[in-house]
Amino acid sequence: MQAITKTDFHFAGQTGKYTGKVRDVYNIGGKYLVMVVSDRISAFDVVLPKGIPYKGQVLNQIAVKFLDATTDIVPNWKIASPDPMVTIGHFAEPFKVEMVIRGYLTGHAWREYSAGKRTLCGVTLPDGMKENQKFPKPIITPTTKASEGHDLDISREEIIAQGIVSEADYSKLEEYTYKLFERGTEMAAKMGLILVDTKYEFGKKDGQIMLIDEIHTPDSSRYFYARGYEDRLAKGEAQKQLSKEFVRQWLIENNFQGKEGQTVPNMSEEFVAQVSDRYIELFEKITGDKFAKADNTDIIARIEKNVSTALVNLK
Repeated sequence: MQAITKTDFHFAGQTGKYTGKVRDVYNIGGKYLVMVVSDRISAFDVVLPKGIPYKGQVLNQIAVKFLDATTDIVPNWKIASPDPMVTIGHFAEPFKVEMVIRGYLTGHAWREYSAGKRTLCGVTLPDGMKENQKFPKPIITPTTKASEGHDLDISREEIIAQGIVSEADYSKLEEYTYKLFERGTEMAAKMGLILVDTKYEFGKKDGQIMLIDEIHTPDSSRYFYARGYEDRLAKGEAQKQLSKEFVRQWLIENNFQGKEGQTVPNMSEEFVAQVSDRYIELFEKITGDKFAKADNTDIIARIEKNVSTALVNLK
């Protein structure tokens, strides 16, 4: 199974390239972006040494489905998806915050809570909560968007006071975040899943706020299986989930949390295959569609051909 961990395309009209933890984003004349979703996988803000076959296709196709399903809430950047691993869309100036929204006390929030903290990003958390318990209502815990290294928790008040986002724009970001999370929650529930937490990124083009990047993928979101949730919560058992958290847990068990001096443990071919299967499982569970593995005999050539054709048609 082939996995793509690096791309170096030179598309017509290309004026720049940004390499993220997972995505390679090509700027086409400051007007369009070509987002290639690689098979790289990151955890604890570190890109792991091996790619996960079909992960890029899974992430791209889930994001496309949810972008298309939320256009009535907020405009988004997508124009077309000419390849299973690629989305082409409008270039928008990104806001320098990620809108993290949490419906349940788990992951980073639980780690902070269990350490005794009762305030997260300026939001007061109730006493006496259990791990994985549902919040009375979803909370927004934004982070600053770091170009590299760890994203940092920040409060609404700090964002506005530091001029990172204007108060008017931030109020709209909050409104969109709550509505998108509600839509994602409804769609997940129909598939027997709980959308636990997620993050959204927004940008601005011609004065209009739009949703950018991915949405409701296992890289940006955490899902629990609804069946058995209450029973496991009552017993204090770990929830059955579909997210990247199982990769984080595997790393923790192997003494890696992205801290200085720590070494990424060896990822066996068996483990890589398991991760690939988990991503495909999530695709089928969240979308209700059967995953169709794209031809991966020469992924780079396939992407180059499909994107080049799409860009010609945009002109």
